[in-house]
Amino acid sequence: MEPGFWLQRWQEGRTGFHRDKVMPLLERHWPALGVPPGSRVFVPLAGKSLDMIWLAAQGYRVLGVELSPLGIRQFLDENGLRAEVHESRLGRHHVAGDIELVEGDVFGFDGEVLADCRGVYDRAALIALPPELRRRYADGPYASLPRDCRGLLITLEYPPEEKDGPPFPIDAAEVERLFTPSWRSELLERRDILADEPGFRAEGVTALSTAVWALARL
Repeated sequence: MEPGFWLQRWQEGRTGFHRDKVMPLLERHWPALGVPPGSRVFVPLAGKSLDMIWLAAQGYRVLGVELSPLGIRQFLDENGLRAEVHESRLGRHHVAGDIELVEGDVFGFDGEVLADCRGVYDRAALIALPPELRRRYADGPYASLPRDCRGLLITLEYPPEEKDGPPFPIDAAEVERLFTPSWRSELLERRDILADEPGFRAEGVTALSTAVWALARL
């Protein structure tokens, strides 16, 4: 999926992936991961997610990456944050307290950048990527996270022939393929959400679940 696709969606306001409240699955399952407060948490394809605000409120240092400058500007404006800005090889960094948002490409994040991240939170990144980019994503940023890193991964499951992504369906077998043997994955929860998603039903989707995975870097 070309960067222009996402930049256009932000420009047109087609950001149905954004939630106007903190994800309840994050609140429910993050504490069990045991990521020490004060740790740095990587949030790929962060958008303007309020989950970053929640993580910072729990005492974490957030490192988010977002391609869209508009998404970053809206995040800062809507949350009343003033950021200091600097440039690096990754792109433009916006630092507001314990939240650092990098305007750049997630595939540029390597072991040097992610070395001190003890946690990763992935709600809308993996499911936003088509199959040909998911392996590159797992072998790039995810593989660059340090040993003992802990993560929370939220995916969607639906019959792939019933809808063109994004968001794309990711089943348990694909989670296993992408993350083994570098990560241990454990299914924490799977919930039927079709009744709550009229947009999916309108597209003809007949079954829709969300799945929550705990990840542990080996």
